[in-house]
Amino acid sequence: MMDILHEDEQHKKGKVFNLQSFSTSDGPGIRTVVFFQGCNMRCVWCHNPESQPAEALEAFQSEKCIGCQACMDSEEYVCYAGARTKNCRDFTPQELWKLLEADIPYLINSGGGITFSGGECMLQADFLAEMVGICRKHNIHTAVDTAGHLPYDWLTKVNPDLFLYDIKASSPVLHKKLTGVDGTLVWENLEKLVKDNYPIHVRIPCVPAANWHELPQIAQRLHNIGITSNASIASDTPASADTASNTTTIELLPYHRLGEGKAAWFGKEAKIFNTPSEEEMKEAWNVFNFLKT
Repeated sequence: MMDILHEDEQHKKGKVFNLQSFSTSDGPGIRTVVFFQGCNMRCVWCHNPESQPAEALEAFQSEKCIGCQACMDSEEYVCYAGARTKNCRDFTPQELWKLLEADIPYLINSGGGITFSGGECMLQADFLAEMVGICRKHNIHTAVDTAGHLPYDWLTKVNPDLFLYDIKASSPVLHKKLTGVDGTLVWENLEKLVKDNYPIHVRIPCVPAANWHELPQIAQRLHNIGITSNASIASDTPASADTASNTTTIELLPYHRLGEGKAAWFGKEAKIFNTPSEEEMKEAWNVFNFLKT
């Protein structure tokens, strides 16, 4: 579905499209989140459509355009009003770390750390492993948000303190319809991570009219491979890294509509879904906790 970055290029530089500080929903404690460019899935509800291609995209926000024509008249990439932007840039590990290290005091004090996300950050496995190593040298907790559709040895090479592992569907037919891949490798890798005792938080997007009807099958399948701890609905007050990294948990993520507006910036048409109600999310929570041990 996309070209994976060449191994040598990957090792020298990483492609990053956003940095987000003070996140409370991407792992334990307060996090700084690094969003990597490139994804090998095409989820119909994608919250970051700008992350999908391996290379940078040009975004156009018409409401910011002042009609100066600078972007049309220059051979360089120029937009004084910020209406036209490119969504990612290349970093060496050292360049990226210089931006991240300013956050160290509040990350440590909150029991948080740095989360690498995307897109699919694992497609840049060599660069990512180097960044995890730098964080580890500075005693910074690391989490990797992955959909797991890649070779298992890439996951073990990166070896973060915590995997935030996304599960979209159970049946291969629905998984392919929703993401473009059948999910076989996703489930195989999750089972291997569980067997090898890696710290995992399974995260499940709950999307009405998409994967909602398959939540019971997802719950049963997770139970069958040994993931039976209590489920929780995504919260703005996560546990600290010390308490969260040593457990296997299930987190239910209610669909939100933040990606719909971004799709238009890149000339894409977003598929519209409804956000589940609080009552619906409680029902979903009960489906998963019914199977707890």
